[in-house]
Amino acid sequence: MRVLIDTNILFSALLFPASVPSQALRRAITEHNVVLCDKNVAELREILQRKAPKFLPNAEALLAGFSYELIHAVDYSAKLIRDVKDQPILNAAIVFDVDIILTGDKDFLSLDIERPKCMNPAEFLEL
Repeated sequence: MRVLIDTNILFSALLFPASVPSQALRRAITEHNVVLCDKNVAELREILQRKAPKFLPNAEALLAGFSYELIHAVDYSAKLIRDVKDQPILNAAIVFDVDIILTGDKDFLSLDIERPKCMNPAEFLEL
């Protein structure tokens, strides 16, 4: 399956290596085809710069340490999600035919769409 990893999963996995999000990320990396959106990668760097700059080198090492498909955010006017900042990521997941969005974001998790399926880390680990 093609699994898009949301920023909050990457952030949690970096700061809390024994966490459920970290376990879910490891499973995605080892058992699935990981997809990252360029907007998520930029957001991760920006959040780390503001909140936890000492983790920036760890983030770069993480991103260099596994294979993934990098997709570009897609802008168009259809509104499918409450948070407008998440819309280009959702659009990209749809356009690039992602199977699952792995996220802790309630805006994604509350979507009533069949594909891509939005799952939190605990749900993903139960697959």
